[in-house]
Amino acid sequence: MSLDGHTAVPPGSAPGQLPGQAQPPFAGTIPPQQGSGFDLVGWVTARRHREPAAVFGLGPEPQSTDEKTLAEDRIPGWKLLLRAGLNALVAWELFIYLVPPIGWLFGAVFPGFIAAANRQDAWAIALANILYLLLALVLIWIFGRMGRWRAVGRRYVLPAARSLFAMARTAHAARTAGPSVSAEEPADVWAAMRAVSHPGTLAVLDAETAQRRVSDVDHQRLLWALDIVRHDMDRLGALLGAVREHGAAACAHPSGARDLPGRGPAHDLLLRQVRLGAVEDVPKNPADYRGAEFALDPALLGTALLAVGPPGSGKTSRLSRPVAEALCLQALTGTTVVTVIGAADADLGPASWYDVVVAPGDPSSAYGLDLFGGARQLDEAAARLADALLPDELALRADSARLALQQIVGPFQAAHGRPPGVRELVLLLRGDEQAWYGLLKAVRESGSLDRHQHELAQRERMHGHADDPGALLADRLALLDRPVFARCFNASAGDAEPLPLFALRALDHPLRVRIALPDHSYPEAARILARLAVGQFLHAAASRRDRSLFAGLVVDDASAAVDSHTVRALQRLRAANAGAVLGLRTLVDLPEQLRTPLFGAVGGRMAFPGIAPWDGKLFEDAWGTVWVDERDVTRALDTSGGLLRRGFRGVRALLEGERAQTESVTTRRVERRRWSASDLAQVLPHGHAVVSLTSVDGTQVPPLMIRLQ
Repeated sequence: MSLDGHTAVPPGSAPGQLPGQAQPPFAGTIPPQQGSGFDLVGWVTARRHREPAAVFGLGPEPQSTDEKTLAEDRIPGWKLLLRAGLNALVAWELFIYLVPPIGWLFGAVFPGFIAAANRQDAWAIALANILYLLLALVLIWIFGRMGRWRAVGRRYVLPAARSLFAMARTAHAARTAGPSVSAEEPADVWAAMRAVSHPGTLAVLDAETAQRRVSDVDHQRLLWALDIVRHDMDRLGALLGAVREHGAAACAHPSGARDLPGRGPAHDLLLRQVRLGAVEDVPKNPADYRGAEFALDPALLGTALLAVGPPGSGKTSRLSRPVAEALCLQALTGTTVVTVIGAADADLGPASWYDVVVAPGDPSSAYGLDLFGGARQLDEAAARLADALLPDELALRADSARLALQQIVGPFQAAHGRPPGVRELVLLLRGDEQAWYGLLKAVRESGSLDRHQHELAQRERMHGHADDPGALLADRLALLDRPVFARCFNASAGDAEPLPLFALRALDHPLRVRIALPDHSYPEAARILARLAVGQFLHAAASRRDRSLFAGLVVDDASAAVDSHTVRALQRLRAANAGAVLGLRTLVDLPEQLRTPLFGAVGGRMAFPGIAPWDGKLFEDAWGTVWVDERDVTRALDTSGGLLRRGFRGVRALLEGERAQTESVTTRRVERRRWSASDLAQVLPHGHAVVSLTSVDGTQVPPLMIRLQ
């Protein structure tokens, strides 16, 4: 039995489920988890910035810095403070020394000024103050530049002022805060729901919010449910009734889970973002992103992200796992369906994060995989299976392989009312006499011989031929016909009852699916299953009728899953409200004819430290060039002038901390590579990555060097 949208599930659903809401294809047995200590009001009302793309909304705003500022930040603190102090001292002495001469000079030009000043006339005093102010501004401008007072203020004065202001604000809030939580706070958080409800409907929800028992998952889940049923009065009434009775537990995820165990703090469900790291403050990064925190969201994943890096570079722990965690959290809010594919020992989160864990070869696995579950049309499902069975070097025979499989699967379905099992399919593809005549007899008895007679005759004529694709498919499919995989796939007649089979076409439910592949024990079978699962997901995501849920795919190692059909399907994700993250150890794992098309099909590209130069070459070509202003500066010690000028330069050298120099500057506009292959292979430090992204609306995020967290 396949776990698709039409399969009955065991009893036990979440409280307050809306009438008419489709049951997901799994049993909900996890008890609800109560949130504790979460400041929902503070989280909802926190200041967020939404521009530019890929910047974490709850993080610091990008800080635009120029080259001069970067140079000033590299000066040691003692040297910066000593230089600023010496210049301040000299400026003060000059100010005291220059005040009398300037007064006398102004009195010589305007004879009545000194007499008026002595009489304390108002106009004379005001004019004198203006003169002193102008003199102070000139001295501040001259000695402030030489003493780098701006750098001192940015490094020391501004942080101290911010700290004092924050302390004063905290103290004021402590003095003015009342003994209880304000009654108006829940109204701000649940304003949208309060606008369509009767007084008292949200009493339980308001009380839980005041007690900090409502999590961000609860908040987003209830608002999403409200958006769905807003225009259906019956379902809206059911929702409000569930909220009145169950509070924040209403309309929970059918598994009953209201949060992920051991989740990290790097999530903002309001913007659906997951923070991956911080953009480094380096010249190669655009000034609009420097100092900001880097994050991904469904709009950026919708164009697919390709990540390349050797083992140990952080692809799994710093990309695949955080993205899988974020998508699982969003699935608990009812907005996302996620499928995570990787080796059984890959750190992609505990099993408790997922509703369905398919682990072929693991005796403890509770679910199997429907080999024909990627499409509602059986011919299309058979085509996906044929593509997965063929190795890369035989991709040219894909059309004949698909036809051979369809010529068997269609008549078998018509005769038996189910797709063939693995062993039955192996025997039929090999042309086993007993199995073949049994199929013909069953088709004849079902009354569908006239409809399938032609394709059966075509298949029979190919038996025993050297170019028969059926023999090749049978040999490949036999890798799945092993005792260790018993009950994991579609069963044949006489086999033991299979495990509940999960069908990947069920992408219209907020499912969390983990497919754990036996990479180490059965590597070739794992490659077939990876290609099959990815192909089924991409086809199901693009062909589903209800696209209200974001369908997310995370493949930890996609080297076996990428073929020409995958490349074409990736380009259709953005229109289907779906997205993918594909990880690769190296591009050499892919056929050469697929590398460039794959780079063109994805909108996001991510390079980890240690990639090979030939891999970096593709990133270099994809990221292109940028026009930069290149400055050639020639410096030499200034030895010109006489004794007086040299003495002045000596004093200036004492104040500035460096000897006077002459500069010859040549500026030209040149075209340079954003990131070269050698930079990516040798210069990129460990724990960092370079990533570029494209949003589904076409917004571009240029290549950024980020420090992964």
